[in-house]
Amino acid sequence: MNSLLDPAILFFVFGIFAGLIRSNLEIPAQIARFLSLYLLMALGLKGGFALSHSGLNWDIARSLGLAISLALIVPTLSYLVLRKLVSGFDAAALAATYGSVSAVTFITATQYLEKHGLSYGGHMSAAMALMESPAIVFAVLLANTLRQAAPASTVSAQTGVEPRPAASSSIGKIVHESLTDGAQLLLIGAMLVGILSGDTGKAAMQPFSGDLFKGMLAFFLLDMGLKTARSLPELRDKSPLLLAWAVLAPVCHAALALGLAWLLQISAGDGGLLMVLAASASYIAVPAVLRYAVPEASPSLYFSLSLGLTFPINILFGIPFYLQTAQSVLGGAH
Repeated sequence: MNSLLDPAILFFVFGIFAGLIRSNLEIPAQIARFLSLYLLMALGLKGGFALSHSGLNWDIARSLGLAISLALIVPTLSYLVLRKLVSGFDAAALAATYGSVSAVTFITATQYLEKHGLSYGGHMSAAMALMESPAIVFAVLLANTLRQAAPASTVSAQTGVEPRPAASSSIGKIVHESLTDGAQLLLIGAMLVGILSGDTGKAAMQPFSGDLFKGMLAFFLLDMGLKTARSLPELRDKSPLLLAWAVLAPVCHAALALGLAWLLQISAGDGGLLMVLAASASYIAVPAVLRYAVPEASPSLYFSLSLGLTFPINILFGIPFYLQTAQSVLGGAH
């Protein structure tokens, strides 16, 4: 329960409350965008400064390799289960959403670790960046396969949307958009700046990337609380099986990450963050791409489940549970 008393988490709860009572409290979109970019820039700098000390080694390679593996395994398993519950296009979109990651969930988890004096590698910021795109590519491949397997008239009749030709959602274009996305690029660029500038850069940027970070995170989580509350009504008409999946699947994904981290002897901090990443779901980057790449899927389905259900559960309860479990199971790993 102590984790719920963290100021940033309390602001998230307050945002949900304000949204539920239909307050006119609102964070302007441009301010919210700035806060998002600030958090990614600060996170990248912190990771870069840490990497400038540790350098690249076998432990880092194992963690990054596991991150990429999870980014491939999670959407595949998700699709196999979801295909029995929803249409192929919706299953592909949901698999991409839950196979990708939430940067805010990850950032909140790093704050939890720092608050409790638990160490983690700066390279985990790179792990987060690596886990974002594979699920998107996976969804595009599945959608193109589904379009080729069914006549256009059948797809249109089932989804109410005129399907795109398979060639229009080229993998190269999707990968390019994912890798050159402003937020993703800022995270990687800030990490490189941190690596190159080292301790001198860390001292110079401390007021920006250190002292302000907690307050900025609290402000951003307030905005996320408001958005979460406004997405809750969309959950009312969703299948109970889908709601159950959105709650249980992240736990299963985290358990998979824990098992693999134990086999590879990954440290508790890094393993815990991999659990958080595997359990998270994208509610910004992936939905934005899916609206164009897989228009046959229902945006209200993958957006409401990820933002309205999975995100708040992870923020309020999942993060402390995953990280404490990792500490218990992986505490002796090196």
